Amino acid sequence: MSIYLDNGSTTKIDPKVLRAMLPFLKEKYGNASAIYKLGAEAKEAIEKSRKQIAEKLNVNSEEIIFTSGGTESNNFAIKSIAFSNRDKGNHIITTKIEHKSVINVCKWLETQGFEVTYLDVDENGYVKGLEEAITDKTILVSIIHGHNEFGTIQNLEEIKNICGNIYLHTDACQSFTKFPIMADLISINAHKIHGPKGIGALYIKKGVRIDEWQHGGGHENRMRSGTENVPAIVGFGTSAIIDHRVEYIRELKDYFINQLNKIDNIRINLSKDLPHVISMTIPKIEGEAIVGSLDMEGICIATGSACNSNSLEPNQSLLAIGLNPQEVNSTIRITLSKFNTKKEIDKTVKVLQEIIKKLRDISPF
Repeated sequence: MSIYLDNGSTTKIDPKVLRAMLPFLKEKYGNASAIYKLGAEAKEAIEKSRKQIAEKLNVNSEEIIFTSGGTESNNFAIKSIAFSNRDKGNHIITTKIEHKSVINVCKWLETQGFEVTYLDVDENGYVKGLEEAITDKTILVSIIHGHNEFGTIQNLEEIKNICGNIYLHTDACQSFTKFPIMADLISINAHKIHGPKGIGALYIKKGVRIDEWQHGGGHENRMRSGTENVPAIVGFGTSAIIDHRVEYIRELKDYFINQLNKIDNIRINLSKDLPHVISMTIPKIEGEAIVGSLDMEGICIATGSACNSNSLEPNQSLLAIGLNPQEVNSTIRITLSKFNTKKEIDKTVKVLQEIIKKLRDISPF
């Protein structure tokens, strides 16, 4: 039986979520735009889920727009704010540690006449230089909330105070259900919280000047057209309100880090804010070699964000907190969930210790 420790990439669906979804895959399969009973049932289920997610964010349900996931939510927020407010300015501020679905959107906007400032972070992963970067042309600040690689949580309240009337967007896919989130636009998704893949949401604060980005039949209050994925939306709503056992996960993380002390010459990279993220560097051993060796033992971990796994470029977020390219290549990431156990951790540490010894014995270094 495998040990799954890559919950920052995606999570196992919770049985309660699956049970909530099944009727809408089997009997209640109506189109939510239809006026007959099956359609009305679907529409009611969507609105219930919208309310569940809104209550978790402590916002109004009409401010929640369903999307296909975190990537679409980030694209929707940044692109639409940029073009909807172009008459006010063309300057956007983000950071060097953002998810690719923010970084690459900003790079594309630079080809469309926008100017983008990419902020540095300090050695603890906290954003610096925001106030100095703001100009009279700044229309949007986009800063990730909980970092998927090393766990740092940004102080959004402080950041919003600096932004003032400038719109603040945050990618909160890793922190949703774990921490309070405050911004004008918030991107979240379901598959990081034991919900289904392919469903996300964008919170848009009432009064934010933003136009629809996906045109069609006027679904989602005319903000995001397309027939709603009712089973996935129901799963998302349910996954938002189930018990995520955050304190249990934090205890597991502390236990894991304590057990890692048995292994010589490894370094924990930050990992102090998000309760489920552990990033560690194992000098002079390729992270991919460790991941592959653990996989052969039925243990799943990652070298970094899953969305970056096919890239040959060094992980920019890890470089930003001060790791050199060789250290980045020697870094692995373990991400926990409520389904993990201390027994799994004990086995992982034992196997990891054996693998590291074996790899060091054959290392040319």
